[in-house]
Amino acid sequence: MATPQAPSSLTDHMTLEEVKALGLKLAAHCMDFRDASVRRSLTQLFVTLALFFVSFTLSFLALQVSYLLTLLLSLPTGIFLVRLFIIQHDCGHGAFFKSKAANDWLGRIMSVFTVTPYEFWKRAHAIHHASCSNLERRGTGDISTLTIKEYRALSLSARIKYRLYRNPIVLFIIGVPIHFAILQRLPFWHPLPAKKIWKSVLGLDLALAVVLGGAMYMLGAVPFLIVYLPALAVASIVGGWMFFIQHQYENTYWEHQEDWNFHLAGLLGSSYYVLPKIMQWLTGNIGIHHIHHLNSAIPNYRLQECLDASPELQAIPIRIKFFESLKCARLALWDEDGQRLVTFGTARGVAA
Repeated sequence: MATPQAPSSLTDHMTLEEVKALGLKLAAHCMDFRDASVRRSLTQLFVTLALFFVSFTLSFLALQVSYLLTLLLSLPTGIFLVRLFIIQHDCGHGAFFKSKAANDWLGRIMSVFTVTPYEFWKRAHAIHHASCSNLERRGTGDISTLTIKEYRALSLSARIKYRLYRNPIVLFIIGVPIHFAILQRLPFWHPLPAKKIWKSVLGLDLALAVVLGGAMYMLGAVPFLIVYLPALAVASIVGGWMFFIQHQYENTYWEHQEDWNFHLAGLLGSSYYVLPKIMQWLTGNIGIHHIHHLNSAIPNYRLQECLDASPELQAIPIRIKFFESLKCARLALWDEDGQRLVTFGTARGVAA
């Protein structure tokens, strides 16, 4: 029997077993970059908080000039909010500080800014890392993705529902902001049982009522909301897109449980989103996602360092540039035979 070949998105000359061995080797390389620096973590925290508060203040003051100027300033405010989420994200992985207690307390504080329940998100995201690209373990902390066969087995109404869900406007412009602002306020409609997450969700709701309620009392409810909500919408859309493009691209990796491999999911099922340096900094290097999935304990500010220290990691060709990434928004179904993510139109041409 011929040796099975690795997907062409990696290299054509390596067998699957060689790719697995490479994954183990690169995972060992990543282990050297796990240690957090208190100085670098605190610097990143204070700089990001300062930039967020300055931008938010300017947005609020701009109300006296023009609301269009306030909306314009909501763009940097929202992106600084994304950077605060990256800090919460690192805390959830135990990567921002060496102390678990310090990570958890800072993660809870950041959740007031990001309106994302820390303990709930931490648990769901851990499941995502443990099951990424596993066809039998979809549904927790990921973008819902069906195979062509599964889609064809749906009823007409279910197909319409899935097509609406995967529509880029519905998914990013409508769905993600609603998820962050509203659905995360309730311990229902999530893959984790309500009894396991209600303390995290309702605890954050109480904190938001106190903190945001206090801000509205001091600044005025309407002025605060018309400044804060656009920034939150920007943050959720940018964050939602970043999460989407990290795993949803044509030559990604999906396998059934019996063939699934953690390191292949990191190398092949997680992209390297190549952004301009300023955007890479603003998004906390999270676009270097293949390394993050090989070892989630690496602080965000060491991901580039880990990449630069390994020519083999640099040679992994799952590199997506910004304009290339826009084409991925239409991908919606996994073609098991072709081992690629395809559009609804392409799926119609795939033999049943």
